[in-house]
Amino acid sequence: MRDRLTDYERDVLLAELADWTLMEHREAIQKEFRFKSFNEAFGFMTRSALLAEKIDHHPEWSNVYNRVDVVLTTHSANGLTELDARMARAMNKFAE
Repeated sequence: MRDRLTDYERDVLLAELADWTLMEHREAIQKEFRFKSFNEAFGFMTRSALLAEKIDHHPEWSNVYNRVDVVLTTHSANGLTELDARMARAMNKFAE
């Protein structure tokens, strides 16, 4: 099991991550990504999926045309861990 981030670590992470927000009723972070086209959105999801498989940490997400809505949390820890931080940082880079 992964260790959950402390409240302080979570706050530092959210200050670092552009446009990620803490969900209101659960220990998770969320972000909406928008792209120019479905093809760009799908490419983003593909890059993210490859990393998710590599680190064995999979996002909750949905895709409609050029939009990808993402929720990150570590289910086994019932909250946020460094894996969520790693995925969020990588997703921000993939979206650039």
